Amino acid sequence: MQDLKILCLQSDIVSNDPEKNRELFEIKIRNHAENHDLIILPEAFTTSFHVDPEGNSETLEGKTVAWMQQMAAKSETVITGSLFIDRDGKYFNTLIWMRPDGSFETYEKRHVFSMGGENEKISKGTQKRVVDLNGWKIAPMICYDLRFPVWSKNTLDDEGNYAYDLAIYVANWPSVRNYPWEMLLIGRAIENLAYVAGVNRVGYDTQGTLYTGDSMIIDPKGKVIERADEGKERSLSAVLSYGELIRFREKFNVGLDWDQFEIKI
Repeated sequence: MQDLKILCLQSDIVSNDPEKNRELFEIKIRNHAENHDLIILPEAFTTSFHVDPEGNSETLEGKTVAWMQQMAAKSETVITGSLFIDRDGKYFNTLIWMRPDGSFETYEKRHVFSMGGENEKISKGTQKRVVDLNGWKIAPMICYDLRFPVWSKNTLDDEGNYAYDLAIYVANWPSVRNYPWEMLLIGRAIENLAYVAGVNRVGYDTQGTLYTGDSMIIDPKGKVIERADEGKERSLSAVLSYGELIRFREKFNVGLDWDQFEIKI
């Protein structure tokens, strides 16, 4: 299996201005996309998190999904990030997994942040998602999902196959809680014997909330491979070794002793 080269774009987000954000991310993608297999954008990358979805959502046939199709095709790279999607009158915080050929899959955020009122406007997703990229199995998730280890839990089947090799968390995670962000990302890598990429935004939103990023790429042992400078826009690039992943799993196969469980939606 070939290695996987990923690019994480820790960026500021202009509140409530999808056109401007598409323009800014297009520049970043053009400047850094070359020779990457996957480009990861933050959560709510077209609007920022604290918005009214009724006036700031799109559909899967809207401008941003079309833009992602164009950018993925031009860069010959999978591009992923989340935005607010209107689906039959309900709003979902939806991650788009866009392939260069224009086909895509979606993941709808399962854990909506009730302490911030997200649950009053945004519907919960009900499906976990694992996507394939060059033979790698990747589990995309969104921000608050990080705090829920059962939802993030990797599994091992009877044939010794892990459910995923890389977990992704796109986020608008406030700086006041950056310590849990860092510790949970590392914990998810260790407990699931998988690489983890956490991509957070920087800057302020319309409510004055500060985001300092602290984006990281972590190996299955919990070692931080790459980390963004606090509070600065930064592009993180890393090559994930499939061989190292397999060797570590063979040497320290904790999955053999994992508990069996069932998630009830």
